[in-house]
Amino acid sequence: MPQNSSVENQLMTTFLEQKFEIGESNDIEMYKQFVINYVKIEQCVAVLSDYQSDKSYIYSGSFGSIFGLPDENAVIDSAFEECIFTKINSDDLVERHVLELNFYQFLKEIPKEEYSNYSTWSRLRMKDYNDKITYINHRTIYLNTFNNGSISLALCLYLPSTDLQSRAGIDAKIFNIQTGEVIEPEKYKNNTENILSKREIEVLTSVAKGNKSEQIATEMHISVYTVRRHRQNIIQKLKVTNTAEAVQTAIIMGVISL
Repeated sequence: MPQNSSVENQLMTTFLEQKFEIGESNDIEMYKQFVINYVKIEQCVAVLSDYQSDKSYIYSGSFGSIFGLPDENAVIDSAFEECIFTKINSDDLVERHVLELNFYQFLKEIPKEEYSNYSTWSRLRMKDYNDKITYINHRTIYLNTFNNGSISLALCLYLPSTDLQSRAGIDAKIFNIQTGEVIEPEKYKNNTENILSKREIEVLTSVAKGNKSEQIATEMHISVYTVRRHRQNIIQKLKVTNTAEAVQTAIIMGVISL
């Protein structure tokens, strides 16, 4: 399984398995009109993702041609825009997914009324319709939150980048839209650790060093059965098929380091 698939599965699970409150409105029709008008002005690509119904509404300005998108608006039966993701550099896409997971966890530490005050920003590599590498800017904003804190609507914006300098990484940022303040990475980069328990992180770190279950059990003064149970829980939580993939995914997400 590619590393991107593991992280993307984690992202999908995080959003689609939220507890949505029946009867609460996500005001999607209002937001659709907002997005349509914005795209007309900005000529960007905007994706309005409805996590509650697992659908996306794609609005394509003239910039959409770089992705091979049709001029007309489209609806897809997924809250995640794979038709765009497949055009993005795979390493950059993994970093983008990790940034969004960190963003989600960061917001969970603040009042839900403030969610829409924050946005992510990243610069991604992609191949255009001529198979040429170009750079785009990407943003994510969460628009609607239910009373229990579940996020029902997200807006992803894709725009051309004026920064064409080649360098590693996606320049990932989380910032306050109102003040322009960029949030220090130390405040959110380890939030993905919440996915695994402290003991599971210890076990996975030991696995990453090449240790077998019996050795881990001895070092941690627990039974081999308990180690194996931890390993299985880790695989399930990270949405991977084995511990080797779990190690790769956890390193990418910053859950563990070697």
